[in-house]
Order: sequence, then structure tokens, then C-alpha cells
Amino acid sequence: MDFLCKTGDDFMNYREEKLACTAYKQEYVQGIVQVLEKRQKRAEKIRERFFRDFLFDPERYREQLKRMFGWPLTEKAERPSPAVSATELSEEDGYTIYRTQVEIMEGLTMTGLYFKVHSDKPQPLVIVQHGGQGTPEMIAGFYNGTTYNYNGMLQRVMQYGVHAFAPQLLLWNQEGFSVKYNRNELDARLKRVGSSITAIEVYGIMRVIDHFEKEKGISSFGMVGLSYGGFYTLVTSAVDTRIRSAISCSFFNKRDVAGWCDWTWFRSAEKFDDAEIACLIYPRHICLQMGDKDKLFDSRYTRESFDTIRKLFGPIGTDWIDLMIFDGNHEFCKDDKPIADMIRDLRA
Repeated sequence: MDFLCKTGDDFMNYREEKLACTAYKQEYVQGIVQVLEKRQKRAEKIRERFFRDFLFDPERYREQLKRMFGWPLTEKAERPSPAVSATELSEEDGYTIYRTQVEIMEGLTMTGLYFKVHSDKPQPLVIVQHGGQGTPEMIAGFYNGTTYNYNGMLQRVMQYGVHAFAPQLLLWNQEGFSVKYNRNELDARLKRVGSSITAIEVYGIMRVIDHFEKEKGISSFGMVGLSYGGFYTLVTSAVDTRIRSAISCSFFNKRDVAGWCDWTWFRSAEKFDDAEIACLIYPRHICLQMGDKDKLFDSRYTRESFDTIRKLFGPIGTDWIDLMIFDGNHEFCKDDKPIADMIRDLRA
């Protein structure tokens, strides 16, 4: 028997309008969202059970957080002093600026700007972390004097006579520089080998602290950051107890509604959300800030997440942590009181 074989445009006679199947596609999307929301509610209950005794053994939970982020935070071996090189850029009134490179692991160097205060006595050092599309040079006002939505974050920290170090993370604006990268792709590849971009960069900041910890002129460590910098401030302070006081601005929220790829790890909803990560900073101090007009992160969910912290601490209270919902957008808060409080903590 002979079969008539049609190919290409003649394969079949039926035709319909392109949007005729729209309802089925919409139904599919809604179905995925419905399944997801059910799993999110289930994960929240699991997380409540998982985290309920964290006050009795915080180090166990800190190790769990490190495992969630991945290698090299999971390494147990003692870290040798990192190789460091520095180039003096400028002698300013009261401080010197260096471009400093720290070899955080073999073949990987983290570069940053070190603002060394001239002082006869040891002073605190504050890690000042830029956000997405940012650089240390941008927050320092190197290019045209402006610091954009950082609102002079670095200068306002340094006015208290402390040292500052601003690391460069994998977040610069690619249109303004000739070095291209795909952060999400690199994060995915790192996760395939048991790591993540978070693990690499948190570890890098810790290696920076390893170096400065041995410097005679440094007495203690704090950290501040905006947006992505607020993320790194929150998680690094939770992992590294050498950070005694911190300010995380324009990040703290709920990951179920602000779930970016590089802020997400396998089954993380069953263990840690922003609230649980913040709890691992106790009894050290942190200020969480969010603008009430922030277009990236809704401050309603910031408040809800903070309510979770209140419930977890119950009668112990939350004197160790502050929440500031300020009048502003996605920017560093213009109120200097949290900075003054942080410096007070570091000098206590």
C-alpha cells in the first residue's frame, strides 16, 4: 500500500489563530504557581520545626548554613595567611588609599580599596560592600564625585575615624567595563560542583578579614552594604562571628517573593529564609533597613520577615537587632544613627 507523505507547509490542512491556545498556556502557568505555593507552605512548616531550637546550638545551624552555600565554606582545615599585595593610590587628609589584592584561594584574587586611617591607636575596620552594578571606586566617588544611591555610605562610615575596606564582587556594570561575565551561569556551574557564587564571595570576604585580623592597627570588624551588599552583609555576618556589628540595607525580605537565582539553594526554603539567617547573628548587633518606596523589594515583606524573628526570640527580645523602614527608595539610608551605633559596638 502506498502512503502519501506530506512535509513542510503541506503536512496538514488544519489552521487556527496563533492565540487560540493561549488559555491552555495560562492554565499551565497557573498550575505550576499553584503547585509551587503549596510546596512553599509545606517548606515553611518544615523550616519552623528545623529552626526551633537554634538558640541551644547556634553553631550547628551555622554549619548547616555553610553546607547550604557549599564549598569552600565547608572546609575544616585551618586557613593560612593569604598572600596580599597593595598599591598606594592617594595620600588624603587623615587616611591613605590603597588598591589591595588578597589571594583568597589558589588562582583566585579578590581586589578592593583599603582606606587606612592615620591613627596612633588601633581602630575598627568596616567592610563596605557595594551592590549590583557597583564597584568600590563608585561608592568612593572616584569617577565624578557622586556616589549615586549609596548616599556617601563609605564616607559616612569613615567620618568616625575607622578603617574601611571595599571589596569588588562579581557585580560590576558590564556596559561600563570591558570585562564580561554571566553571574547566573557561573553560579549554576559552581552549584554543579558543590559550591555557589555566594560561597566563593563570602569566603573571599572572610579571607580579607583573615588578613586584616593580623594587622596591628585594627581592633575589630563591622560590615555595611546596600542591596547585593546588604545580602552579603547579612550572610557573611551570620557565617563569620568576627563581624561584631553590621548594617544590611535594601535586601532583608522574604525569598518566596524575592527569589533570585543566586539567592536560592536546593531546598533552602526548608531551612533558612532571611529571618533565620539574621537569627544566627545574635547576640551581635545588626540593623536591617528598607526604603518604604523601594521598587525592588516590598517593605511589607520586610516587616513580615522581622515579625518571624520576634516570634523566634519570644521573651528574649530583639534588643540586638533593629528594623528601620525609612522614607526612601532603593538606596542607603540617610540616617547616620545606625552607623554611629555600629561604631559604638565596634569600640565597646
